[in-house]
This record gives sequence, structure tokens and C-alpha cells, in this order.
Amino acid sequence: MKDKAYAKINLALDVCGIREDGYHLIDSIMLPINFYDLLEIKISDRDSYRCNWPYIRYNENHSIHKMIEVLKEKYQIKDHFMIDLYKSVPIQAGLGGGTADAASTLRIFQKLYDLHPSEEEIREICMKVGADVLFNYYNVPARVTGVGDILQEISVKNDYHIMLVKPKKGVSTPAAYEMIDQNDCIHPDIDRLQNALAEGTAIDGLLGNSLQEVAMILNEEIKEVIDALKEAGAKNVLMSGSGSTVFCISESKQEIMRLYKALRNSHSYVRFGKILRK
Repeated sequence: MKDKAYAKINLALDVCGIREDGYHLIDSIMLPINFYDLLEIKISDRDSYRCNWPYIRYNENHSIHKMIEVLKEKYQIKDHFMIDLYKSVPIQAGLGGGTADAASTLRIFQKLYDLHPSEEEIREICMKVGADVLFNYYNVPARVTGVGDILQEISVKNDYHIMLVKPKKGVSTPAAYEMIDQNDCIHPDIDRLQNALAEGTAIDGLLGNSLQEVAMILNEEIKEVIDALKEAGAKNVLMSGSGSTVFCISESKQEIMRLYKALRNSHSYVRFGKILRK
């Protein structure tokens, strides 16, 4: 059974509080993009794992392993599995690659075992594995709040094209959240951005990410990428998630292709794509 694990970008991310248990509260516009890992899982007589990126070890910290363990416990599954993962989405990139793989695992298991979990059960399963897994499971434009456990599907009227530029180094999500000062960080106006997307009006100046400043401290190359994009004429430039990928977004495919041609030879990881609206 195969499934596509689509990446995402955060068009805006506001870190707006912290719970007593230490989990940060967010308010974010997340959009799926046409860029994915390909995951195949088969029932087998023994457990095996293959990946085209051999340095990604399959252990208890791997998102697919975490999801399988949650599902085996919940549904009393005793089988072994042959796992083939073809990675395209880089790690520590702010693109949700690992959580997308976990979400794909859940969708595959639903087909393999004819499972029909309720929406609440899906939420509980996803949140046991990671904060963004629930978004990746539904894979639609959404406003995500709480600790990633509350999703509101949103309307996106226009088509948008994007370019991604990832620095060589990634950013540790726990490290970024640990450094943030909520009284001294950007708090984007999520309501205005959501309305602009729904109405098809300009989103210029509405993007923002509370984690961007601390991520640039952890990885100085992020600022270099942002500056390079702006110098090349990109308007809407932002770091996605906790980084380190920086994206620019435009309704004009020609504009994105112009920027891609301008930067593709000066950075190690540059690619273009588009938003998935539904």
C-alpha cells in the first residue's frame, strides 16, 4: 500500500502562549504543497525498513515507527511490516516531512486493516506522535491552533506558486521554541491573512513567523537566504515553521520561475512548486 506524504509551509505562525505542561500554543495558517515523500508499507513475515536516504535511522524516534507503535497498541496488531520510504522532503526544514510520513502511515493502516476511526480518535492518534501530524493527515489549507490539535479548514481563492530555499544546516524545533521570548517576537495578524486568502486580496505584508528571529540566531544562513531573496525582488518571503527552509510565494508562476533561475546556482537546495488548495 502506497501513500504520498505531502509537505507544508506555514504562511504565518504566531507563538501565542505556553501551557503549564510546557507545550507552546500556536495560531498558524498551514498550506499543503505539491512536494512529497512516497511511503509504501506491506504486511510481511518480518520487519524491514529501506530508505533512499540511508543516514535516516529507523528507531524509536522515527515518526513512522512512533505511529506504527501507537496503532499496534490501539488496534492490537501483531503483524510485521516491510517499509519502503522514498524521501524528498528534507529534515529539520520546517516543511513537516517527518510528520507527513507519520500521517501517511495512519492512512495506509486504515486501508490495510479497514479501520474507521472517528475524528476524535484520529486527533488522539496523531497527537501521540507529533503536533503537526493532524494537519498532515487531512492535508488541506487550515488554521491550526492549540498545540496543533485544533484544525479549521480555510478557503484559499487564488492559486499560489512558491519557491523553497533550504540552508545546508537545519534547525532543532525544541531549541527554537526554548529560545523564544513571546514578549519580544513577531505576532502576525492571522485573521487578516485568513480573510485575504479567502477573498483573493493581496497578502503582501501579512506573513510573519514568531520563530524566525531565534532561528536566525541558531542558523545564520537563514538570514542570508532571506536577504538574497529580497535582493532578487521577492516580496513575500518567510521562514517556514521552525526552519530552516525559507520560501517566497506569489500568484505569478513567471515571477517564481524568475527567482528560481536567479538563485538556483547560488544555494545548495532550491526548488519550486505550488500550493495545494484542496
